[in-house]
Amino acid sequence: MTAYDAIVLAGGAAKRLGGADKPGLRVGGRALLDRVLAVCADAGSTVVVGGRRPTVRPVTWAREVPEGGGPLAALGAGVRHTAAERVLVLSADLPFLGEATVRSLLAAAEPGAREGALCTDRDGRDQPLVAVYRAEPLCRELALLAAEHGGLAGLPLRLLTAELDLARVQAGPLASFDCDTWEDIAAARARIREHGAVLDEWITSVKNELGIELDVDTGVLLDLARDAAHGVARPAAPLTTFLVGYAAALASSGKSPADAAEAVAEASRKATALALRWEEETAAESGPGTP
Repeated sequence: MTAYDAIVLAGGAAKRLGGADKPGLRVGGRALLDRVLAVCADAGSTVVVGGRRPTVRPVTWAREVPEGGGPLAALGAGVRHTAAERVLVLSADLPFLGEATVRSLLAAAEPGAREGALCTDRDGRDQPLVAVYRAEPLCRELALLAAEHGGLAGLPLRLLTAELDLARVQAGPLASFDCDTWEDIAAARARIREHGAVLDEWITSVKNELGIELDVDTGVLLDLARDAAHGVARPAAPLTTFLVGYAAALASSGKSPADAAEAVAEASRKATALALRWEEETAAESGPGTP
């Protein structure tokens, strides 16, 4: 895949949030900004336009001139620090944006194709801050707008997107969900705790918190915990999964994430078989006619 750079816009006054530090607000235990940074972790460079703050990974910081000058001014400040042929542009308040959406945008803006690609929401509205722009036309139009209007401060994003030949990408219904109000924050926090999503959300959050890049079959680990709890004793479940992780770490030391995932699977298989044997012995000893 051709390299890309990322610009995350993390400024703004957050007036509808009472001036709160919106990028720092947590959803699912992670700051909104960190959630966005996680989906573009493979960017060649990442520029965050806004006030400096701790982040989950290193970034380049920039500020629009004047501060609070709006998204076009912020984009103009950020693009000066990029060098790739494609630039991913995201706002910092997208709690449900996934890597699949980023991949779709990058594919739609491949070199030699159109001048970029942006998401459209479920109502068909363009989302210019969930987009990939080709660097040359992006810089060209920003320069033309600045010359025409005497600067970029205060200008609406539609002036930029109207001049570019952009593909439209329909992503999932939550890909462009942004948090502008406290009601939005509450809705986002409630949604990730829904039964069907909470486990995946929690595992993703833990991996990000621990700096782990590992895709494992969580179903295997859950089955192991169930078998250990049922066949041995309830406290055996967390202790067994810990030991499986420890064994996998030893077995895969210095190897690739794929090897580590296989080590987890193999250790889980062994521990599950042991738990089932333990359960069989317990059943046999408690049954009638046991010698």
